[in-house]
Amino acid sequence: MKLRFQKDAIVNGINIVMKAVPSKTTMSILECILIDASTNEIKLTGNDMELGIETRVEGDILEHGKIALDAKLFSEITRRLSSENASVTIESDDKFNTTISCENSVFNIQGRDGEEFAYLPYIEKDKYICLSQFTLKEVIQQTIFSISPNDSNKMMAGELFEVNENQLKVVSLDGHRISIRKVRLKDHYEDTKLIVPGKTLSEVSKILGGDNEKEVLIYFSTNHILFEFDNTIVVSRLIEGEYFRISQMLSSDYETKVSVNKKEFLDCIERATILIRENDKKPLIINIGDNSMELKLNSSFGSMNADLMIHKTGKDIMIGFNPKFLIDALRVIDDEEINIYMMNPKSPCFIKDEEENYIYLILPVNFNAATV
Repeated sequence: MKLRFQKDAIVNGINIVMKAVPSKTTMSILECILIDASTNEIKLTGNDMELGIETRVEGDILEHGKIALDAKLFSEITRRLSSENASVTIESDDKFNTTISCENSVFNIQGRDGEEFAYLPYIEKDKYICLSQFTLKEVIQQTIFSISPNDSNKMMAGELFEVNENQLKVVSLDGHRISIRKVRLKDHYEDTKLIVPGKTLSEVSKILGGDNEKEVLIYFSTNHILFEFDNTIVVSRLIEGEYFRISQMLSSDYETKVSVNKKEFLDCIERATILIRENDKKPLIINIGDNSMELKLNSSFGSMNADLMIHKTGKDIMIGFNPKFLIDALRVIDDEEINIYMMNPKSPCFIKDEEENYIYLILPVNFNAATV
């Protein structure tokens, strides 16, 4: 095999597929990146058996072939080669001895037989949806923070993708909060529900360019999901099982509704968190009166008080929250003004828009009113 690339093209391709190369595995072949130039295009593949990524790379095929190269070594060598537009040549013989050369640098490394590499599973392309790269990237970023990747409950490590005619609903939760985003699709599709690992969505989000003009095709099978965009495909196993019945956790009842400027509210909470260290679980106390919201936070480092102008309907309320949960939700909401719905100091609060395109449910925390 003999191939020639521009340095930035091969480095970009490696960076994409490296996201599916496992850091620890008992199968050493999976620590490699497959270079497949056996056809008229050059494809790089990484695969950890749960997540697989394949991307096409622009380059010249001087001799066809395929080889697997140690991913970490391959990445380090190509990244440290000369200038961005330098020409990189990769050549291997029938014993998989591989030479990587660029201008005045030549590396000789040992490759492995590409036939040993684990190929990505084949996915039937009959069930699918289509949406823009921008929308998918945004939806992931607006929900991914409320999964619980280290939880013993595997459902909390994934997100629910629910398609209903021309709507996609994405749901994540971690036991303290729920994030929901709804997106209107251009066409009507077959109804489906599946649970996608958070790790997969996180990696897809990093690769997506976020262009509103470019589309992503998402294919579903019984056990897998496939994302196809630009020159890349990402295949992942799904999480098996029945997702939580969140409809019974969502209520339209409220005793207090507050409308507040999102940026002012977020800035105020972020200032308060200056007084909190990482493992400190001090609540942010919110005291809502007629036209103002008072925010208080006390920690071993000091205290902060702030007042914000609001529009309130309903009852006064004093309620406490983990400030991080509020920050996570507020940062991904684009609206200038937000609506917060509350029932009482022990019931969840809801931050949502009128059309419920986004819903963020956050459980309050207990606090001692006498010390506030």
